[in-house]
Amino acid sequence: MEVISNSPAETEALGARLAAGLSPGDIVAFTGDLGAGKTAFTRGLATGLGIEARVTSPTFTIVNEYEGGRLPLFHFDMYRLGSSDELFDIGWEDYLARGGVCAVEWSEIVEDALEGDVIRVDIRRGAGESQRIITITGGPDA
Repeated sequence: MEVISNSPAETEALGARLAAGLSPGDIVAFTGDLGAGKTAFTRGLATGLGIEARVTSPTFTIVNEYEGGRLPLFHFDMYRLGSSDELFDIGWEDYLARGGVCAVEWSEIVEDALEGDVIRVDIRRGAGESQRIITITGGPDA
């Protein structure tokens, strides 16, 4: 499915719609340029899961954990990782086993660690400053 978003609010709304169909253990793997809207989409996932906490980019912490919703949300940023070996070092398998949703920014860096039915979300800049072209493959219909 391809969607044109014209604002961060529309990107968040799309994330919230996708979250409605997510199940424990689902992985949402993001690709896209720096500043394209991956964290905005993840804010929408959190909203759709009923999480009220403020969602921020985990660039320097590698992972932010959010609980209090229908499912926990584990928001990963792989930008600073060199390989999937480093992902396993921080407990990737433990996060998968906890029954939440794993939202993975810069997923191409750890592609070989992503198993099963991964929901892929590619976000690219569109024609205008705020326009984004979002392509979602796999998972429930958004």
